[in-house]
Amino acid sequence: MQAARGRRWRAILCLMLGTAGGLPPAVESLWGHAFVSRSEPRSGATISESPAHVRIWFDGPIEPMFATISVENREQRRVDKGDGRVSPRDARLLEVGLPPLAPGRYRVSWSVIARDGHRREGDFSFLLK
Repeated sequence: MQAARGRRWRAILCLMLGTAGGLPPAVESLWGHAFVSRSEPRSGATISESPAHVRIWFDGPIEPMFATISVENREQRRVDKGDGRVSPRDARLLEVGLPPLAPGRYRVSWSVIARDGHRREGDFSFLLK
C-alpha cells in the first residue's frame, strides 16, 4: 500500500514537471529532443574577425530535410550565403556559410527536427567588432 502511494506521487510529480517544462535537460534528452551542445560563434560572443561559417552542434543527430539556419543583421536582412545544411560528415552539425561581415550585431535563427520527430528551434546573437 505504501509503495503504491509513493509510485502514484512520483507519477503525479513527473506529470506536473513535464507539463510545466520543468524537467532537467538530461531527462528531456532521453526522449530524443535535439539540444544545442555548442556553437561557433558562441551565443552572446563578441568577436573581432568575421567568421566564415556559423556552426551549431546538437547532442544528437538531426534530420537534414527539416533543418534550417539563417543569419540576419540588425536591420533584419539575411546575410548568410543561403547554403545552410546538416554536415554530411556529422549528423549533429548544422552550418551555414557567411560572406565577410561588417561590424555589428547578428542574429542566428535555427530550426531542427531530431531523428525521433521532435522539433526544436531557437536563436542567438553575436557581435562583430
